[in-house]
Amino acid sequence: FQRCVGMDALNSPHSTTFEMDEKHGTKYHKRLLEFIKMVQHENLVIGGAMTDVKGDRSKGPAEQEDPDLFLRIVDRDDKGVYISGAKAHQTGCINSHWMIVMPAIRLTEADKDYAIVGGIPVDAPGITYIYGRQSCDTRSMEPGDMDQGNSQFSGQEAMVIFDRAFIPNELIFMDGEYEFASMLIEGFTCYHRRSYVCKTGVGDVLIGAAASIADYNGVPNVSHIKDKLVEMTHLNESIYGTGIASSYQSQKMKSGVWQNDEMLANVCKHNVTRFPYQIGRFAQDIAGGLMVTLPSEAEFRSPETGPLLKKYLKGRKGVDVENKMRVLRLIENMTMGRNAVGYLTE
Repeated sequence: FQRCVGMDALNSPHSTTFEMDEKHGTKYHKRLLEFIKMVQHENLVIGGAMTDVKGDRSKGPAEQEDPDLFLRIVDRDDKGVYISGAKAHQTGCINSHWMIVMPAIRLTEADKDYAIVGGIPVDAPGITYIYGRQSCDTRSMEPGDMDQGNSQFSGQEAMVIFDRAFIPNELIFMDGEYEFASMLIEGFTCYHRRSYVCKTGVGDVLIGAAASIADYNGVPNVSHIKDKLVEMTHLNESIYGTGIASSYQSQKMKSGVWQNDEMLANVCKHNVTRFPYQIGRFAQDIAGGLMVTLPSEAEFRSPETGPLLKKYLKGRKGVDVENKMRVLRLIENMTMGRNAVGYLTE
């Protein structure tokens, strides 16, 4: 399963804690290194809990009518701090082992209670998960696997509610140092926006599916089909190229980790907000209307309607109708269904 968010949530505090300690004489960096050793030894998956629900976007954390609209420290004792608030759009948090909570925006002195970074197990007391709904998600409860489009792998998101969840002192990596919040966030987003090269792996699958359905329909060599596949590949590799270039032009930080190029990371992200939609449009165009009007697997398996579908959904000679249906469901899944959450809108 994806580990990009967790790696970003370890790399960005690595440099931030080092420079906080340098300025304030704190011990955050040593704590973080001990935590990383534990994560590596136990091969843990980390969720990076950054995105607050934000409330009124024109106001900062301390200005909100409800102070819990950004995650904050609500109490403390000699053993640690208690946090309350919510994190949204947490992809993969439910099948992670730990979360690292982080601030989401630049903070002022009035926001000191919101300047908290710390590690917490995903099953810690005081944490509630509210599962996100997705297009076509009820298909997962139906018999068979064809209509799911991607029957073995799919994303899941949740809103995470913290109600006086506890973080012990040894797992606190920022506590009130509000002036370092922007450094942490910029580092995290720089890493994470470069990591969107993962979308090109998804794009490769979609391009392959589009090429397959063209072949099944007997038109793999038609010029406009080939042109679309070439353009899809061009857009996909443009995402990949900016992400790799961002890593190639990285610079060494004081703590010893390498920070990738911020401009190219943001160009990679900008491409990711645009090109998958264009790639998806081409895939739908090549797939045709059957992608959205295809009868269900139950109809395909039915002794009454199944033979009719096998007769009338034929493509070129030698193509199994079930394979054709599965590829159409895959394209639907990636451009409209459950996997579109992570490929398009994210």
